[in-house]
Amino acid sequence: MEKFFLDEMVRGWFVGNFNPSVYKTEDVEVAIQEYKKGDKEEWHLHKIATEITVILKGEVLMNKENYKEGDIVKIPPNEGTDFVCLEDTIAIVVKLPGALNDKYLKNSEKI
Repeated sequence: MEKFFLDEMVRGWFVGNFNPSVYKTEDVEVAIQEYKKGDKEEWHLHKIATEITVILKGEVLMNKENYKEGDIVKIPPNEGTDFVCLEDTIAIVVKLPGALNDKYLKNSEKI
C-alpha cells in the first residue's frame, strides 16, 4: 500500500498524466477540487475529452444553470461551459480520455 496526500496534487488532480499522480495514465483524469464562494472559471471547452463533474457539496452556476449537491453534469467534447461558485463547493471532476492541453478558452486560446 502507498499513501498520498491530496494537497500535494496539482489542483486536486490525482489520477492522470500529472506529476505527482497517484496513478499515471493518459486514459482518464480524476480530481477532487475545492472552491470558495465567488471562484470562477472562464468559458472553455475540450475538443477531445468528455468532462463529468459531481457536486459533492455546495452550489455552482454553469451556463446559467444551477447545480447543487448530488448533481452530476456531463459535458461532451466541443460543448463549452463557464463556472461560478455560488457557495463554497467540493466537486469531483473526471475527464476522459485524459487529454493534456485540451482546454480552449472562448477566444480559442489553448491553455
